[in-house]
Amino acid sequence: MASDEKFHTFEEVSKHRNIKDCWLVIDGKVYDVSVFMDDHPGGDEVLLSSSGKDATADFEDIGHSDHAKELMNKYCIGSIDMSKVPRKRTYIPPQAKTNANKSSDFLIKILQFVVPLLILGLAFVIRSYTKEK
Repeated sequence: MASDEKFHTFEEVSKHRNIKDCWLVIDGKVYDVSVFMDDHPGGDEVLLSSSGKDATADFEDIGHSDHAKELMNKYCIGSIDMSKVPRKRTYIPPQAKTNANKSSDFLIKILQFVVPLLILGLAFVIRSYTKEK
C-alpha cells in the first residue's frame, strides 16, 4: 500500500450512496464509481444496492472479468479498515404514516366516491333540463 493512500472511515463511505455520488467497498479498498454509473453493464441500481456496505461478496459472486478488475484501479480512492465495516447493513424500515397522512388518505377515498356521484347527478340535471326544451 502506498504511503499517500487515503484511509476512509465507514461512516464517511456510507454517506456516498446516491446516483451522483456512489462509493463502494471491495476487498478493503474504497472506489468512487459515481462517473461509472451510466456505463456499468449491470446498471446503476446494482452499484447503488452495493453501496454503504462491504460489496466484496457481491462483486465476487458476479464473476467480473480481468478487464473489469483492471478498470477498477482508476476508481480507487483509498482504503478502509475492514474491521470497522459492519458484516450486515442495518435494515431501516420505511417511515410509518403519520395521522395527517391517514386523514388525507381517508379524504381521498371519500372524494373518489363522492366526485363520480356528483358528476353523474350533474349529467342527469343537464339531461333533464335539455329534454324539457
